[in-house]
Amino acid sequence: MPSIRKSLLLWLAVGLSGAILVAGGALYFQARGEANELFDYQMRQIVASLPRQAFSPMIENGDSGPELDDQIMIQIWDNTGVVIYHSHGQANLPLQAELGFTNVRQSNGLWRVYSAQIGNTVVQIAQPQSARNQIAAQMAIKTVTPLLLLFPLLGILIWVAVGRGLAPIRRAAAEVQARDMHALSPIPDTTLPREIRPLTQALNDLLARLGQSINAQRAFVADAAHELRTPLTALRLQVQLAERALDDGERQAAFGDLKQGLERATHLLQQLLTLARQEPGAFEQAHVELDLRALLHSVIGDFALSAHERQIDLGIGTEMPASVTGNTDALRILFNNLIDNALRHSPPGSSIDVSLAADAAGVTVSVEDHGPGIPEADLQRVFDRFYRAADSQTQSHGSGLGLAIVKQIADAHRASVNLENTGHGLRVSVHFVA
Repeated sequence: MPSIRKSLLLWLAVGLSGAILVAGGALYFQARGEANELFDYQMRQIVASLPRQAFSPMIENGDSGPELDDQIMIQIWDNTGVVIYHSHGQANLPLQAELGFTNVRQSNGLWRVYSAQIGNTVVQIAQPQSARNQIAAQMAIKTVTPLLLLFPLLGILIWVAVGRGLAPIRRAAAEVQARDMHALSPIPDTTLPREIRPLTQALNDLLARLGQSINAQRAFVADAAHELRTPLTALRLQVQLAERALDDGERQAAFGDLKQGLERATHLLQQLLTLARQEPGAFEQAHVELDLRALLHSVIGDFALSAHERQIDLGIGTEMPASVTGNTDALRILFNNLIDNALRHSPPGSSIDVSLAADAAGVTVSVEDHGPGIPEADLQRVFDRFYRAADSQTQSHGSGLGLAIVKQIADAHRASVNLENTGHGLRVSVHFVA
């Protein structure tokens, strides 16, 4: 990737050189036009200064005159076509019947010719076009030369200006490089140019999100350590009780408690791992178009045996074809947690109704149980990690992570979760926006 300094210096040098070349070309053509006007005026003045009386016929002699290609050549001829005067020994210019200015191409180049009639004679004054071009080029060079002499100075000024312009980037980079991994405070940008502020603001926004993620991770680790301490302590006590059992009855009771403790710890660890996998940015989860009705049938089928053992009627009451864009595994975890919570809080002989509705606003999945519900004061707090409502503190396998996982997965799918006490249980609705 080329550096900004090199790119700026290269383009500025190319632009400056091109500008000088264009200016030199423009000056050359302008100078040539002015030179043409000046020499044309000079040729008219020479003709006007010639005498009006008739010229004598030219006497042939051996003197051919000076060979000056860049000076003015004069030729006079009468009305019979006889050349009565020419100023140089070079080949005569063609006799031109057209009065005024014309361009005549000779073997030695292009000539500018001015013809005028004086009495019974025609006077021709010619000048090589190369002489005019040479003068125009000299004028252009004299004008452009100061710019060429200033080119090194302009190069130094451009070098210094580019360096000073890029200095804030180097300072900001040095400040970021000097930080350690724990310094996530925003980078001050009040003294930086406006062109650099969008980059620093984006970096500060990234640092803020990174800080929030690290704080959430730290809180998660602290909460997980706190929650794991209790079941591990209980397991150690249950092992000690089993070791101290005096008979088989006490030993079997202790091992039964130990088994339940292991199940609770296993469930908690599974929920912790699930929550960690659903953390934003933890894993790249591909979202695809999926059949929501088929997914619900699959999840309900997984819990059919458990519901039958608890004598709970689990099924879909209302359903219609519906599809959403999401991650199949994540949504399966979401509905698993909802139905698992409903089974844990529903008494034997009750029912759990799952419904699926779709309209122009989106798709809504509802899970309604016949448990004790959640106190109104705790309806929003139950989405916090490890939080248990007052009536669920005695639940044997509750970890306080189920609804937190549901909320996290729903947020990742831009869906909303609503809890509602129906009077005879709890209804949890997940709405996917169309």
